[in-house]
Amino acid sequence: MRLVIADCSVRYEGRLNAHLPLARRLIMLKADGSVLIHSDGGSYKPLNWMSPPATLRVREPSEDETADGVHEVWEVRAGKSDDRLVIHVMTVHSQLHHDLGADPGLVKDGVEADLQRLLAEQITRLGEGFSLVRREYPTTIGPVDILARDANGATVAVELKRRGDIDGVEQLTRYLELLNRDPLLRPVRGVLAAQQIKPQARTLARDRGIECLSLDYEEMRGTVDTESRLF
Repeated sequence: MRLVIADCSVRYEGRLNAHLPLARRLIMLKADGSVLIHSDGGSYKPLNWMSPPATLRVREPSEDETADGVHEVWEVRAGKSDDRLVIHVMTVHSQLHHDLGADPGLVKDGVEADLQRLLAEQITRLGEGFSLVRREYPTTIGPVDILARDANGATVAVELKRRGDIDGVEQLTRYLELLNRDPLLRPVRGVLAAQQIKPQARTLARDRGIECLSLDYEEMRGTVDTESRLF
């Protein structure tokens, strides 16, 4: 892990073009090749990033870039597409290198963990013809609870909650934005699955093209006799 505090501007070139003007930011370079650009706000969401696999090349600035005050140019190229992240570094104020070692990953407790396991085992609750890709699909901003494919082979990302609220929709939106950068996965659509989903969350999810799925935890565990229920 390498953390760099620097005055920099950032340009993303590829399927989506974006530009961050000159400002002081945190540049996070991970051992897996991912690069994330953070500001001192916006919670944990990076301003921009490049997902692994990716390669970093540091070069000297051109004459024009030097005239603009650029000290170094960092070019991060995606391994699966032509996308690239170009960072113009003006001044480095501080940096830290540290080997974090192997991480055991997130271990979920209680009902949420059971919901994930049960839905993975009963993946056709998402729809006929669905198949499981994997649980805890890793991304640079955290694991996606379930990644699946529908009957047509399209990728589906599932976020699981006990209670689905606006934060859950926002979290899934960030995952979808990231996953849709991967040419091997896109297009990726999202499903918010929960025991209870708040009306505000349903409204926001509908606006963003995200489906909502209500789950009956006791039924999925097999502790409810659905055959003898009248309703």
